[in-house]
Amino acid sequence: MALNVIMLGPPGAGKGTQAERFAARHALPKISTGEMLRDGIKRGLPLALKAKEKIDRGELVDDRTMIGIVRERLSRDDTNAGFVLDGFPRTVFQGRELDAMMEELGKGPLIVIDITVPEEELVRRLAARRVCSTCGMNAEPIGEVASVCRRCGGTFAHRADDDDRVVRERLRVYAEQTKPVVDYYVGRPTFRAVNGAQPPDRVADELEATIVDAARTLVGFALGAQGQAGR
Repeated sequence: MALNVIMLGPPGAGKGTQAERFAARHALPKISTGEMLRDGIKRGLPLALKAKEKIDRGELVDDRTMIGIVRERLSRDDTNAGFVLDGFPRTVFQGRELDAMMEELGKGPLIVIDITVPEEELVRRLAARRVCSTCGMNAEPIGEVASVCRRCGGTFAHRADDDDRVVRERLRVYAEQTKPVVDYYVGRPTFRAVNGAQPPDRVADELEATIVDAARTLVGFALGAQGQAGR
């Protein structure tokens, strides 16, 4: 059974870092919206180029364009054994479209992880955060002295929008626009919450155990369905 994982959580929760660690441990592609856009632009994909035009004009990328980019990425063979999706879906509409996409592509069910962190801790983390100016990767763990990105060799710098006032506004927007996505998934048997207010290694261990537990749930449902079919 494929291991299809969605990482949810507010800005500063560490979902990108944990998604990358889990994907590397299980030899799965870690897929983020930023990476999909950069890769699509590099490959000259029409939808990605359309998205770039919008971004260059200071506009938001619309749902339909983003959904098309995600569909193209998930249709590649390297996702057959599963994937770790970071940064999508951001709206309930995108979540519904992703469900339809998974069925259309025959990818199987989703395991949904929500990484939770108290707001004051998120503000503290984001104020100290540095990101790669080339590929957007976070410098982790927070407080790391390295100035060069291990992924691409770019330099780390503080984000201009990580001051206290802007951070709190971003968290408000997340709660208003993206928190409903958590509510969309929360009733599923493969939804799990993970405590992100821990050292990164402890979060990674809890995340691993949580996803394994959710995967067992999927196996149990599959065996139950087979038993019903055999009657």
